[in-house]
Amino acid sequence: PGAMTQALAKDIPQEEGEGGSRRSSWGLLVTAGVGGTLVALYAVATPFVTPALRKVCLPFVPATTAQIQNVLKMLENRSGSLVDIGSGDGRIVIAAAKKGFQAVGYELNPWLVWYSRYRAWRDGVHQNTKFYISDLWKVSFSHYRNVVVFGVPQMMPQLEKKLEEELACNARIIACRFPFPCWIPDHTTGEGIDTVWAYDLKHSRGCETKSLKITSETES
Repeated sequence: PGAMTQALAKDIPQEEGEGGSRRSSWGLLVTAGVGGTLVALYAVATPFVTPALRKVCLPFVPATTAQIQNVLKMLENRSGSLVDIGSGDGRIVIAAAKKGFQAVGYELNPWLVWYSRYRAWRDGVHQNTKFYISDLWKVSFSHYRNVVVFGVPQMMPQLEKKLEEELACNARIIACRFPFPCWIPDHTTGEGIDTVWAYDLKHSRGCETKSLKITSETES
């Protein structure tokens, strides 16, 4: 009996040690799993709630249903290509594509662009939409007839100048939430944060006057 007791006494610490080792291994695995999950969630969620790196800080704020309807109202009797500057999660581009536009979105945040592409595929309009990861200040919008902008006050003066230099006279620019500082809108709809301003560039820039002057000079 004494020898058996000694043998049991020797085995007990060994078993406890093996159990503790197992528990330690499981603890490390659980910790690693939780840590990895948190890192993944942070990587996915951060771009949706923090501003992307831009020349002007432009946070992602999803368009409301009323804003989308107001934008579509300003696009009635319009056709051709459309671009959404700072397209976010793609809801304006997708809504325009459903109305027959060849719609394009430019967004600096890659997570939002990939999500937009998924939404366009899910809604069956991926063939009429394109989304690009790009800084709006490095893109020329000269070949678009319809432009939608969800901006902030700090960027509107610079963007107004850029669009005036690049767009053709038949272009219409639709500003949401904040108007352009110098242009006078041709149409306005909505209230509060859902307000939408539409600018026909031929009026804002005086294209008709310039065209008339050129014609008169040519005839003379």
